[in-house]
Amino acid sequence: MSTTGLDVFDRTLQTTNIWLDEIMAELGPDRQVAWHVLGAVLRALRNRLPVSLSAHLGSQLPMLIRGVYYDQWQPEHQPNDARSLDQFLQEVGRGLENIRPVNSRDAAQVVFHVLSRHIDRGQLEKVRDSLTEDVRRLWPESALADAPSRGTSDRGQTE
Repeated sequence: MSTTGLDVFDRTLQTTNIWLDEIMAELGPDRQVAWHVLGAVLRALRNRLPVSLSAHLGSQLPMLIRGVYYDQWQPEHQPNDARSLDQFLQEVGRGLENIRPVNSRDAAQVVFHVLSRHIDRGQLEKVRDSLTEDVRRLWPESALADAPSRGTSDRGQTE
């Protein structure tokens, strides 16, 4: 039975909850925290990517998650000048200020692994390769082994 009356909304809610469940399995059973972690990491990642790559990644995200990804987006400021790992983690940390303490490094790694399980591998390789080497270390190439191949991402299957 449909929760919202619209299949597209039901599918994006289902997919979003799967992603949040995966984050909660690593960071603890608090859906609000998982949502903030997902948004903080996605926005910090988005801000380091060239505009076209940001848009391509955004198009791969489930509809509801795409909304948090594009929240407060200013493409004219992309990619931002903050290139170091410390700057990346500080940006993630700012997105986590209003929740219980969560380690920014742990948050980034968890979200990178969730992306690796649900987004097209080719897209993720482009995203990862555009990051500085120190930020890439948070997202090991081995994590991409779980990524679906072209045309089989969650978004394409469930939304």
